[in-house]
Formats: sequence, structure tokens, C-alpha cells
Amino acid sequence: AEQEAAMTLERDRKLLEAQVKDANARLDEVEQNALKGGKKAMIKMETRIRELESELDAENRRMGDASKNLRKSERKIKELMFAADEDKKNHERMQALIDQLQGKVKSYKK
Repeated sequence: AEQEAAMTLERDRKLLEAQVKDANARLDEVEQNALKGGKKAMIKMETRIRELESELDAENRRMGDASKNLRKSERKIKELMFAADEDKKNHERMQALIDQLQGKVKSYKK
């Protein structure tokens, strides 16, 4: 009976060792798959980060160009407003001269 109990214990011990070995093998496999998945996710995220940085650079260049064009347009508007103001002053001077000359012509007719 004692020998039978010892054999049963030995058989159970071997069975448990096999189960532990199998569980460790599955754990290693799961860890490897997790590492692979993590690496893939990291590579994917790094690629996305590079894409976003590239888009940001392009957007910053467009913003810079737009700002430059805005300043150029504002300068042109100031120049045109100044020119229009000068034209108005010249027109008023000419109108004053015309009025003055018409007054002289009227005085000569009298």
C-alpha cells in the first residue's frame, strides 16, 4: 500500500511538472507575442509621429507664406491709400485753379 501511494505521488509529481513546463512554455510564447505586438505598435506610432511632424512643418511653411503675403498686401494697400490721398489733393488743387481761372475769364468778359 505504501509503495502504491509512493507511485501515485510520483505519477502526480511528474504530471504536475509537465503541466508547469507546459504553462511556462505558453507564458514564454505569450510574452514573445506581446513584445512583437508592442514593437509593431511602437513602430506604427513612430511612423505616425513622423507623418504628423512633416504635416506640421508643411503647415508652418504655408502659415509663413500666408503671413508674408498678408504683410505684402497691407503694404500695397497703404501705398494705394497714400496715392489716392495725393490724387485727391491734386484734384482739389486743380479744381481751385479752374475756379480761379473761370473767375478771371468772367472778369475779362465784363
